[in-house]
Amino acid sequence: MRLRRLASRICTVALGLVAAGALVPATAGVAHAQTGGTGPYTAEYTTEWDLRDHTIYRPQTLPDDEQLPIVVWGNGACRADGTWFENILTEFASHGFLVIANGEPGGSGSTDADMLTEAIDWAVDENDQSWSEYSGHLDTDNIAVMGQSCGGIEAYEAAADDRVTATALWNSGLLSPFDQDLLDDLHTPIAYFTGGEGDIAHGNAEDDWDDIPQDLPAFFASLDVGHYGTFEEPNGGEYGRVGSEWLKWQLKGDDTARSEFVGSDCGLCNSEWEDVQQRNLG
Repeated sequence: MRLRRLASRICTVALGLVAAGALVPATAGVAHAQTGGTGPYTAEYTTEWDLRDHTIYRPQTLPDDEQLPIVVWGNGACRADGTWFENILTEFASHGFLVIANGEPGGSGSTDADMLTEAIDWAVDENDQSWSEYSGHLDTDNIAVMGQSCGGIEAYEAAADDRVTATALWNSGLLSPFDQDLLDDLHTPIAYFTGGEGDIAHGNAEDDWDDIPQDLPAFFASLDVGHYGTFEEPNGGEYGRVGSEWLKWQLKGDDTARSEFVGSDCGLCNSEWEDVQQRNLG
């Protein structure tokens, strides 16, 4: 499969950097971790027996006054450790999202794009089952796919799903010009967040920005933090803040969050973020 060959190449590079100590997981973790996040909900992660190869981040108590949009996440290095990006994913969940990461807590091995689709399938089914804890609590009309590095390439393939309504890539971009069809299949607003010139995927993201459908709503910005960003900082650092705003705008229609990305005076335009670009954002 073409995507798996691509993912294998970026996985090899990323795992080498991990082995060298370039990125330390936030925690090995176990199910039902300590709670956290800066949003209005205290968030945690957990697991489900019928989605055992994934880790679920959610408000500790499911709210009755709003449905939770769904976010599925592909890890860097296509690594099957659902708690590798615990800090940022807990942050997202605290703002009222159900976030499902590839891999069990503290897991090992590799993942693929099918696992992102499997997570979407599971969440949609759970929302429809009267016996499920999640019944009626999920907003299945608003679904985002995200991923870092190799996980971003997985997100590209999953983004072709008609149920997906928003996409974001972190420190990621295609490695091969022969995979243009992955870009041609994009149909949702997309954001690229890179780590500046020192990010090994920065140039790939720039190329993809030029090659995606030109009528697609799109956003691009770079923060000089390298390939591994601010993920291991408390609450995901600046990446956690900006990612939460992107999700609140795209999946909840939050106009305040929208102002971070739209217009010449946008929030990120007047900040430490660089190379801010906008297209068709309205």
